[in-house]
Parts: sequence; C-alpha cells; structure tokens
Amino acid sequence: MLVFYHRNSFQDMLYLTLHPSIKWDTCQSTLLFLNFLSFSPSHVYSHSAHEGPVFSLLSTDSHLLSAGNGEISAWSWAELIKRNTKAAWTKRPNYKSSLEIPEINAMTINPTENSLVIGGGDNNIHIMDLESGVFKSVLQGHTDYIHCLSVREREGEILSGSEDGAVRIWDYRTGQSVHCIEVYKYEECARPQYGKWISCLTTDSDWMLCGGGPSLSLWHLRSMSPTSIFPLSGCQRQANFYQDMILSVGEGQCVSHCLLGGEVKAQIPCTPHSLNTLALNLNSTEHRVLTVGGSSHQMDVFTNLSYRTFSLSF
Repeated sequence: MLVFYHRNSFQDMLYLTLHPSIKWDTCQSTLLFLNFLSFSPSHVYSHSAHEGPVFSLLSTDSHLLSAGNGEISAWSWAELIKRNTKAAWTKRPNYKSSLEIPEINAMTINPTENSLVIGGGDNNIHIMDLESGVFKSVLQGHTDYIHCLSVREREGEILSGSEDGAVRIWDYRTGQSVHCIEVYKYEECARPQYGKWISCLTTDSDWMLCGGGPSLSLWHLRSMSPTSIFPLSGCQRQANFYQDMILSVGEGQCVSHCLLGGEVKAQIPCTPHSLNTLALNLNSTEHRVLTVGGSSHQMDVFTNLSYRTFSLSF
C-alpha cells in the first residue's frame, strides 16, 4: 500500500510512504487508501486522521504513523486493511507551552533504541520510546524549524536538516550535537538565489546526501567534506540512495538518476511540473515500485525506473 498526502487547495502531493501491499493519499486531514494490486473505486476509502493538515507519514512493518500539528497518530496495518480506522495511539511531545502546536515535518525510526525521532516547527528533535510511549529526550540546537531527519545506527547518531541551513549530527545517547555542517557556507554547494535551507537528507554508512537551497551534494562523514556536487537545477526536495546511484526529485518535471561521482545519468519525465516526494518499496522483490508526487492531482508510478508506467488521478 502507498500512503501519500494530497493537499487539495494547491493540488499538491507532499508526502509518500510505502507498505509492500497497500497504497494511500491524505487530503488535508484525511487519509485515502488504495490497493495497489487491485485498483478500482471499490478499493478506495478514507478517514480523518487529524484536525489539521498531515505534514509527515512513516510506515513500519506493523503500523502507519502520521504527524500533524503537534501530534503523532499510529494505525495498525492489520486493522487498516480491515478498514478499522481507530488509531492505536496518539501522542504529543512535551512542548514548552500548552499553547504551542508546531507542525511535525519529519519522522524516522531508530531501530537500535526502538524509538521514534521527530522534528518540526519548534526547532527541536523529540525522541519517543516506542514501547512505553514516553518522550524521553529533546535535542536542542537548531535556530529554525527542522525539515528532515536520518539515523546512523552503527554510529549512534541522528542527523537533522533545518531551515537554518545547518545539518546537525547528534549523539542520541548523550543528546549532544557533535558536529554542525553549514552547507551553504561551502562555495561549491552555495546557491544564494535559493537560500540556505536543507530540505532533504539521507545517509548510507559513512555517506550523507543533502540539498535544498544549496546544491544536492554527497558528503563523506568521516572527513566532513563534500565529494560530489550534482548539477541539478532548482531545489531538490527528496533524495534517496538506491543501489549504485541516487534518485532525486524537486523543482522540475523529472526524477533524476545520479551517479555517486556527481554525473546525472538520466532524467525520467514525470506528470507533475514540480515534485515534492518519492517513495521506493524495497521490501518486496515481487512488487518493487517507485512512486512520485508533486504539483498535480496525479501520482506517477514506476515499475521500471527507466520510464513512467502509469499515473493515478485524484
């Protein structure tokens, strides 16, 4: 199943997440469910997830998590497949004020600690123990809201990208920021015309991929230096490592396939004129699928990364 957030007022698909057997959309505060393998109107249903917009989605083997203004809700996949839309739980971080309801822009799982890591509009990272449901720590250091998160399990680190232009590396065991990379201050990455914000961030072993206002760039985390700068126009909003290349989407009507050395191998045309999100299902060898969404009521589906297979309209 695919889950995505579709903001009706702007015809904009903002977030996608994949489960091996399912597919979705979120319209304002509503989640829409689509069976990818048997798509027909009878297989579409929806329910209200939050009082306001959905800002982030995350899928685990057992649950779907969605985040809105100041809260996270979880639904059991087993129950959702039976169309039981009652949330398994809803949690709210410990904000400074009860009047503070910042958006939650990013979520990721730390498997080592069995914890949920979230970041958003209060500039902080909150860590929740998934077994107890208790928020156990807050990481503070960013001066503007957080867009993206990644976890390096082996090193015991969390990485965060922010509107303030910094990628911070945190030791999640001590709660301390151990490194701060201000990407926009590197001449080869800087693009002042777009700003300094970091909108996408992912890691793979000793490597980090990040971009936004600055150019999409590949960093070696042991040396804390950029090794490749990708010549992509516009701001990149999401990028993933995939086998021996990088998949990236952003401003522009294409999915970019980039080599680790910095070359753009291919740019595959898409339906939306600008793309906000991509999701790649790697959990199933039988149904390996890429989906992308953006400034359109249509979502593109790729069963072969070299061409768009079809589009779904909403």
